Amino acid sequence: MNRTVRTRAVAVLAGATLLVGGLAACEGGTKTDAAKGAADGAGAASGAPTRGPSPVEAVKASWLKTAAAKFAMAEISATGSDGKTTTQTGTKGWYPSAHDLTVKGPGSESRSVMTGDVVYTQLKTPVDGKPWMKLDLSSGGEPGVRMNEDPAEYLALLLGQSKAALVPATATDAPGTRHYRALLTGADLQAADESTKVMPEKDRKYLRESVKHLTALEADVWIGKDDYPARVVTVSHDDKGASSTRATFDGFGQVAPVTAPPADQVADFDAVLKGGS
Repeated sequence: MNRTVRTRAVAVLAGATLLVGGLAACEGGTKTDAAKGAADGAGAASGAPTRGPSPVEAVKASWLKTAAAKFAMAEISATGSDGKTTTQTGTKGWYPSAHDLTVKGPGSESRSVMTGDVVYTQLKTPVDGKPWMKLDLSSGGEPGVRMNEDPAEYLALLLGQSKAALVPATATDAPGTRHYRALLTGADLQAADESTKVMPEKDRKYLRESVKHLTALEADVWIGKDDYPARVVTVSHDDKGASSTRATFDGFGQVAPVTAPPADQVADFDAVLKGGS
């Protein structure tokens, strides 16, 4: 169980304005107001489409808004290269990383709470009367690098990526939803946000460290009409094979922040090991 807990902890924990077009074309000359009005009316009647934001612009705007929200509700299903599926349901937080989730895997279910680099796992059998186990993922004063699987992180992977493309809407997409897809190499992932540079440098560095083991990533992101990411589907590749994730998010900025269990109810990871739990 200890090995499973450690593996899950590391693996699981592993406002902007859209730049829309619509600039009116000038035909030049010295039209009278009446003539100009007639020309404008003809242009409107033609139904010429207004240019929407480019994928890079849309992702940037969504990331900025999402980053400011800090928390959301999440439902995540992840299948590893071994074929085993784990689901997470609850609250996700970012900048800093946080969560309060019910985690279900093959034959197991537990509650996991994370604040920063500290993960608390609810134990089936309390240790010295303490129902929670604490595991610090930091090392030598440095943060433990891992993917947080939060909506801001998924958007961050697409920041500045010229390979991101708008996918035509389907009948199943909610009104106003925009679907973006990107097929990225390991080199692309290391260049994330290089052209836009909207992330703080420390977060950009952390992101690149967390994905440096990936050789490729297939990402689909659906951004709702409120500019928040509503749905994400990814397939990531590394030297162990392919793993996939399906996630939905809602309630951005509307959920309570994550709080750690009371200190007197928490046992240290080493104490749990000694207790045989």
